[in-house]
Amino acid sequence: MLKRILSTILIVLSSYAFSQEAYYNGLDLNLTGVALKNVLATKIINTHTNSLSYSPGIWNASMATDVNPTNSAEVLLIYGWENGSDGDSNNDRERGINDTCGGGSCIGLWNREHVFANSLADPDLDASGTSGPPYADAHNLRPCDSPTNSSRGNKKFAIGSGNSGAVNDGWYPGDEWKGDVARMIMYMYLRYGNQCKPTFVGVGSSTGTPDDMIDLFLQWNVDDPVSDFERQRNTYHENTGNTYAQGNRNPFIDNPRLATRIWGGPEAEDTWGIYTSVDSEAPTVPTNVTVSNETTFSLDISWTASTDNVGVTSYEIYVDGNLSTAVSSTSTTLSNLNSNTTYAIRVSAKDLADNASAQSTAVNGTTLEDTEAPTVPTNVAISNETDTAFSITWTASTDNTAVTGYDVYLDGNLEGSTTTATMYDVSGLTASTTYAVTVKAKDAVGNQSAASTPVNGTTNASSSGNELFFSEYIEGSGNNKAIEIANITGSTIDLSLYNLRRQSNGSGSWSTRYDLSGMLTSGDVVVVINGAAIDATILAEADITVPNNGTAPFGEPLNFNGNDPVGLFKDNALIDIIGVFDGGTGNFAQNTTLRRKSSVTGPTTTFDEANEWDSFPVDTVDDLGSYTSTASLGDDTLDSFKIFPNPVSGNTIHISTTKTLKVSIYNLIGKKILEGTLDQVNDTIDVSSLKSGVYIINATTDTGAVSKKFIKI
Repeated sequence: MLKRILSTILIVLSSYAFSQEAYYNGLDLNLTGVALKNVLATKIINTHTNSLSYSPGIWNASMATDVNPTNSAEVLLIYGWENGSDGDSNNDRERGINDTCGGGSCIGLWNREHVFANSLADPDLDASGTSGPPYADAHNLRPCDSPTNSSRGNKKFAIGSGNSGAVNDGWYPGDEWKGDVARMIMYMYLRYGNQCKPTFVGVGSSTGTPDDMIDLFLQWNVDDPVSDFERQRNTYHENTGNTYAQGNRNPFIDNPRLATRIWGGPEAEDTWGIYTSVDSEAPTVPTNVTVSNETTFSLDISWTASTDNVGVTSYEIYVDGNLSTAVSSTSTTLSNLNSNTTYAIRVSAKDLADNASAQSTAVNGTTLEDTEAPTVPTNVAISNETDTAFSITWTASTDNTAVTGYDVYLDGNLEGSTTTATMYDVSGLTASTTYAVTVKAKDAVGNQSAASTPVNGTTNASSSGNELFFSEYIEGSGNNKAIEIANITGSTIDLSLYNLRRQSNGSGSWSTRYDLSGMLTSGDVVVVINGAAIDATILAEADITVPNNGTAPFGEPLNFNGNDPVGLFKDNALIDIIGVFDGGTGNFAQNTTLRRKSSVTGPTTTFDEANEWDSFPVDTVDDLGSYTSTASLGDDTLDSFKIFPNPVSGNTIHISTTKTLKVSIYNLIGKKILEGTLDQVNDTIDVSSLKSGVYIINATTDTGAVSKKFIKI
């Protein structure tokens, strides 16, 4: 009897997997949602080992993969539907394999159609050139009648019926080809990520999916099943023994149901049979769930294996009713838990057909109480000193659970905090001043180490008018992006001391630094551009070009959009900024050129568009490559700028000034808190609304600006 049961199990398992290509061996196909998407994306990226040229590579690949199954002297034309007997060559479904069009009059000839239109990608598919991916990805290119290719142009795909053609919202590929189109767009999304979002190329809604897939393509994937013609293309491209094969496959041709597993929507055909088998019996409920090896942040969980009529493939572990993780073994460790906390643990078993058992009876597990403070930070060091800033670094502390952050103190006063980074940039300091720097480590429950040994950090003498700063910002169409940096210091500056960074979408950390190079003489500017820019003026004025080959990081940090702050750093110290760090996704300079007003003589770490910048329409580049300063560098108003008392414990601070000042107060992340105008008579600011902490006050006159720090206690 045992032998008969084992034989039955093997037969059933074989029937599930007989049609699953070996290409997918080793992948966890039980995954769903974005997790499955990521696994498949990694596979097709890693196996795309042969990059084809657009010419002649794609021509030759198409002649091999798109051969008419009933006539090897022809290729099939996407969007076509007629056999050539009606006298209208523009709707033909077949064309002679050698009747290609490389230019000129193309009536009755075929060329190469980018199904995911080149210009609908962001950046364009040809941003890195026309050889190799993504522009020359054979999974996205199909033979097409030349006039039909032109008629489609870059129209988005939209709902229609019958034969191909323009519809009110865009382009309908035809009933025969809509499934092909859907599966090609799905492939491009996995292969090239956010550069090829389905929302860029189709008219539909993504509200029902976990990302930017749209309902249009999910429906087309169901309505038009995979054809043998699509399979012939896939088979050719996996075999790198074929000269013009890429090495990777389109997973959604192999099994359209994968799209349903990732994005939901209508249920597509399961050509492998692993998701729609006749197996409807769930595994037994896991038993003997046990919690052991409790720490302040983790619990070990084990259980007795479930049984199933076919076979158990995975277990899902639920913590307080929420799915925490899934494993294939009968034990796991739950980490990143809170200390001194009780959790209810349940386990459910699943089989290959996705049948799930009921959850096991809840078993409680309690983490240990965390009373141990982290170790004291060591090797505190100061670097990158300027007149208003310096950088602090230290060696990481350790903890019995986890270090969750560090507090940085100047002269015993809290300056700011980090999460797990072991560096902190301080700005808004006073020139020629020494500060005692200490650092404390802390954990999630508030245990704090003792302070590190004090280290002195001393700012340089005042460098007002003696530092580089941004003088122009161009956020143009496409990749026409440039930054201009001016030197009016009176001295030649070594640019290798400086770097550029951006903050994506106004949140998160600064990007990887892009180091500048060369020497910049006084009175001159340096222009840094995105390597995929095409504007003639930008190209002519470029001094430094940040490479952009059409793949990540797309010329970062010169790939900013209107909501990406851009910073000029002297090593790790921020000295000038366009935009507000952590300012969120609001566009402050989208499709805009900003030019620094000629009255500006130096950098500032607080962005003041109204007083320091002039705004111009998109693609205004006529002034790029020069900056003229008209401001006096000898204004003693700013040199004698004083704040008192500092620290302030009352409700007002006084400003010593001989002229009218525009004053703004910012917190340490650059958010403006207060603003006003002061003069010799009205020289106080009401700060009663400010909470205790460190603030930066920025004062401007018609001849310049100065920033100083003060403390509210």
